[in-house]
Amino acid sequence: MGFIKNYSELVSRSEIPLRGTTISQRKIVLDLIETAISSIQPERIMNDELRIMNDELVIKDQKFDLKSFDHIYLIGFGKGSAAVSKIIEQKLGDFLTEGYVIDVTGEKFTKIEFTQGTHPLPSQTNIDFTKNVVEKLSDLTEKDLVLVVVTGGGSALFELPISLSTDELISVYEDLLKSGKNIKEMNKERTQLSKVKGGGLAQILSPAKVVGLIFSDVPGNDISTVASGSTFNESVTNILMLSNQTALSAMKKKALELEIEALIYFDAVQGEARNVGHELLKVTQEHSVLLSGGETTVKVQNINGKGGRNQELVLGSLLSNETILNNVTIASFDSDGWDNTEFAGAIGDSQTLKKAKKLNLDPQEFLDSNNSFEFFQKTGDGIQTGRLPNNVADIMIVFRK
Repeated sequence: MGFIKNYSELVSRSEIPLRGTTISQRKIVLDLIETAISSIQPERIMNDELRIMNDELVIKDQKFDLKSFDHIYLIGFGKGSAAVSKIIEQKLGDFLTEGYVIDVTGEKFTKIEFTQGTHPLPSQTNIDFTKNVVEKLSDLTEKDLVLVVVTGGGSALFELPISLSTDELISVYEDLLKSGKNIKEMNKERTQLSKVKGGGLAQILSPAKVVGLIFSDVPGNDISTVASGSTFNESVTNILMLSNQTALSAMKKKALELEIEALIYFDAVQGEARNVGHELLKVTQEHSVLLSGGETTVKVQNINGKGGRNQELVLGSLLSNETILNNVTIASFDSDGWDNTEFAGAIGDSQTLKKAKKLNLDPQEFLDSNNSFEFFQKTGDGIQTGRLPNNVADIMIVFRK
């Protein structure tokens, strides 16, 4: 069973098959999306990168003697942190003392206290969770080990403001999300308002041994930016567990198996979403697939519009030269399955334009009103996966015949 719930519907709207095959261009793009999502599933990553051997915890190339610690704690925050933390809890078994995890989707735990939080905006629930963690783990010693699972979305989910009220904090987040600023710029401002960001959590947990397991959703994998760098501190062992390079490499391998030329263009794409699609179309060579990852931005003009940066990227690309679009399929999706809406992203090609024309839909009008969700809802080209248990930012695919 695949991850794309409306896979059959999306494939059924394909154009003619690729020359010499019975496979459509759209189907190949959707299969590459399936490959990308499969490659970043928590079970696959954690089974490959974390194990316990002879009472020793091995995380990638780092080793920790579990018997040398009096207590072992686990903290998890961000989208997908619950699934990762569940696996760690199972592997640690009796070694784990207790833990605290906040995510938008939950898991059933034995020793870990789980809280279902809110994203992309913080809430009193998120603040109460963070306050509880700080109070419970503020008096640790050198004989304690704290594993901190940090995933994308952790900025909103793990938050303890210095002085702002909850309503004031939410207002700041709302303004930042509409500002068009990139993730690094937004998290820099968030850090200045918080007790736990910018290494704040690391200071609170000191002098315990702190190990950050970083699942990056930011362009360039700057650990100081992922979830606003709560564990970014010289005294912390931060380990990059996952980034969009994992998904991009898996897709390239899949394309080559299908005898299709593939290029990983860039893993840190940024810029205004409505313009990025145009740029990707321009640099895609004929008879090849261009693969990119990153996080674009949307400057909101219409607060009543509904959509996300991936949908807006694809919608913007549909306003490119029509001759180019006759030979191209483009898709962009959020790897956590939630592009600010129930769509993970969208797929677009000449069939999308034909459907829009038939329905008398003007792509420019929907783009100007930041209403990409309604456009793709009407054309039937929104990608539906439901929320997924990992997050490595956005993935963009352009396939040019």
